Parts: sequence; C-alpha cells; structure tokens
Amino acid sequence: MSKEQELKSVVKEKYAQIAQQGKAENAASCCGATDASNKVYNIMMDDYTGTNGYVEDADLGLGCGLPTQFAQIQKGDTVIDLGSGAGNDCFVARHETGVEGKVIGIDFTPAMIEKARANAEKLGYNNVEFREGDIDDMPVNNDVADVIVSNCVLNLVPNKPKVIGEIFRVLKPGGHFSISDIVLIGDLPEALREDAEMYAGCVAGAIQKSDYLQHIVDAGFTNITLQKEKPISIPDDILSKYLSAEEIADFNKGTTGIFSVTVFAEKPGGKTTKPKVNLADLQQDPNACIPGSGCC
Repeated sequence: MSKEQELKSVVKEKYAQIAQQGKAENAASCCGATDASNKVYNIMMDDYTGTNGYVEDADLGLGCGLPTQFAQIQKGDTVIDLGSGAGNDCFVARHETGVEGKVIGIDFTPAMIEKARANAEKLGYNNVEFREGDIDDMPVNNDVADVIVSNCVLNLVPNKPKVIGEIFRVLKPGGHFSISDIVLIGDLPEALREDAEMYAGCVAGAIQKSDYLQHIVDAGFTNITLQKEKPISIPDDILSKYLSAEEIADFNKGTTGIFSVTVFAEKPGGKTTKPKVNLADLQQDPNACIPGSGCC
C-alpha cells in the first residue's frame, strides 16, 4: 500500500468511527470525557448556531470555518460540498440555493454518506444528494458547479494539487469556491507530523500557507481572496502525547503558526473579467481583498 493510500485509509477509519458515534459522544470527546486525543477533531470548529439552514443532527463539530457564510451562493445555483460528512454544510447551502437549486455532497466514508442521506430524507430535501467518492477524483462531470464549498477537508487529502485541479475541472467557467481549511506557517515538530491521529485530526496533513495559495494560482484560478483567517491552538493535554513539557513550551512560544483560513477563488471564463491575484500582496496582508470579490 502506498503512503497516500495508507493515509486515506487512516482518515476513512477515523471518520467512520466518528459517524457511528452519537452526537452526545462526540460532544463528550470535545469536552475531554474520553481520551484527550479525540478532542483534536473538535478544537477548530466554528459555531453554526443561528445560521439559516443549520441542522443540529447533521453537525458533528468537525469543521474549521463557515465557508457557506462567504460563498455568495445564489438562488438556483448548483453547489458541491467536498467532504460533506453528515450533511450540515449541504443543508446550509440548500437554504441559499432554494428549491430551484441543487446541492451535491461528496464523501469517501460510507458511514458518513449513509448518515447524510438519512438526514436529507428526514428533512424531505429532494434537491440534495450525496455521492460516495474521493474528492481528488470526483464522481462529477466537467463544468457542473456554480459554487464549491468545503470545511476542513482538503488538508486530509495527501495530494493537494490534484484535488485543487479537480475543483477547477468541475466548476463552470465563472464559477467559484469558498473553502475553509488548515494551513501552517513554519514547521510542525516531527512527532506531530508523523502521527496518524494528528493527520486525521487535520493538523499533520496541513501544508504551508504559501504553498496552499500557490497551488490555487497554479491551477489557473483568479480573484483569490483570503476571506477569513484565525489562529488555532492545540491544547497542552493533546501536545503532551507527543512532546515533552520543554518541547511544548518551545512550541507554544515559537514561530510555528496553525491557522484556519477561508479562501475564495474563481475559475476564469465568466461574463466579466476578474483581476488576477498578486500572491505576494495576499501573503503580506492576510486580510487583503482582491477588487471585485465582493468583500471590498
């Protein structure tokens, strides 16, 4: 088995386990009632409470942002959610597309697909469907989506350029994505980088922020905007599994940063010509907004 296949197997196994737990068990893990390492799946989550279309039963607390909040979804749009889990972001997106739109969730964990489909059936949402498959080889034709969203999932894919290329392929010309993900500035300690639990928990699979943005540029996207950025702190009780007390102190006061970012970008070919991104400016100013993105 290749390293890439091995990592995918680890992620699938971990998220199948999470899908099969009740919401109360996941919440207890977040609060530390079970093994501390379980909390790594929840330390990055944002609060969906009050968001239109939010379905509590579909929220497993696994995200690191609110990409649908920034996705500029319009009535009638076709939206694809990458790594759709139990369906929460799909249901939020469905509120924005209305009954005239369509939402497709893609996930490679069968237990998650089963859970999401059950949630959609309970809600009576006939325009939301869930497809089992890898997001770096999507079961979707070319030029299908108006909007793609994803919440803390690309970091779980070993081949980032491949999945970003797939996003470009399935978006319509002029379509766009808004994706929340985890990135790094500086290098993680080796013990964190090599641990499967930390990979499945979204930390060890993260890449450098500069490389992440460059992959988006290299795929051909324009109008790239950092819509949101927030630092992520790993609790000491999790770090203590991997690092000594001295190493934890050095890590916490060091230059390494773990960040949740929400990134917007467009596929060229729409009715209007959008300005190309100046990646150097975007790197220097995390709040930079490219004119025409809707955030200026």
